[in-house]
Amino acid sequence: MEAKIKYLLHLADNPLILGQRLGEWCGHGPVLEQDIALTNISLDLIGQARLLYQYIASVSGQKTNEDELAMLRYENEYLNLLLVEQANKNFGHTIMRQFMYDAFNLLQYEMLTHHQDTQLNAIAVKSLKEIKYHYRYSSEWVIRLGDGTEESHAKMQEAMNELWRYTGEMFKMAAYETELLKSGEGIDISLLETEWNQRVAAVAQQAGLKLPQGEVMLYGGKEGKHTEQMGYILTELQYMQRTYPQMTW
Repeated sequence: MEAKIKYLLHLADNPLILGQRLGEWCGHGPVLEQDIALTNISLDLIGQARLLYQYIASVSGQKTNEDELAMLRYENEYLNLLLVEQANKNFGHTIMRQFMYDAFNLLQYEMLTHHQDTQLNAIAVKSLKEIKYHYRYSSEWVIRLGDGTEESHAKMQEAMNELWRYTGEMFKMAAYETELLKSGEGIDISLLETEWNQRVAAVAQQAGLKLPQGEVMLYGGKEGKHTEQMGYILTELQYMQRTYPQMTW
């Protein structure tokens, strides 16, 4: 049961933290249309996280709720990918981070729609519709900016070079994932790496971007070991709940 809870937390923490990051763009987007688009994707992600946190809270023996799971855990208890916690450097950097995650998440949730856990299966089916849109949005913007001006191309290549080191973690099985796979309750995400690389390479080619070679990958987020960026995120995310415990609207 512990392995399953950790896996569900991992699935929920990814959209929560990425949604928090995208929410930082509210009122600061390059143009109004993209400001609204990023905010809407942020809300989609947080909605996906809520479904998973609610499921975790409903599991027998769990004395918690979605708010506590989202906002009252310590940093080392969050099991999200290092990629999603990286700061918003600029619009292009945000788009590249989103695209790398979306390309993986689309493949992951397509696999989860066949999961034997009926509740997780239902959440995956519901979330997949939004994830397909997220992937279409981010991939189109990678192409537009990569194949745009000299400046936009340079920023997209810089973003890809900087973020690539965090992508290997997506396909490295955490201990709880391996345990679930052995018991027949998990999925083998390592099988997604080849197709992910093919999709990213195809979009990069259209955008005129070069994939980094020989990059040393960084790991740890899925096991609760994060970059310094995570502390800044939680400071904002948890402020109200920490300052005014048990507050209600």
